[in-house]
Amino acid sequence: MKIAIPVNDKTMDTDVCISFGRTPYFLIYDTESKESTFLDNAAASSQGGAGILAAQTIVDNKADALLTPRCGQNAADVINAGNVKIYKTINDSLKDNIDAFNKGELKLLSEIHAGFHNHGGK
Repeated sequence: MKIAIPVNDKTMDTDVCISFGRTPYFLIYDTESKESTFLDNAAASSQGGAGILAAQTIVDNKADALLTPRCGQNAADVINAGNVKIYKTINDSLKDNIDAFNKGELKLLSEIHAGFHNHGGK
């Protein structure tokens, strides 16, 4: 299974980024092969619609699940349309969240916010 996580740096020692749409990078992690790929988030510097563009990146990279602290409605719509499940992270540790996901301990993200629409969300 491939999971996507917004992260602050291109290393497995990084933290989960609080901003989904404006995260600098995404980690695409294969839970079976343990292979990790870091993607630049081209949406991070966009004028608007960062969440939608970031969500399309997740769908285009064929992730099965997204682990994130929060997600806006427009991004969630794109992610859900791509049949990607959205899980809420438990803290800012990348390793803790991957471990929790593998153990089936993460809950689906139930609180989808309206979005930050041109506010940067930081």
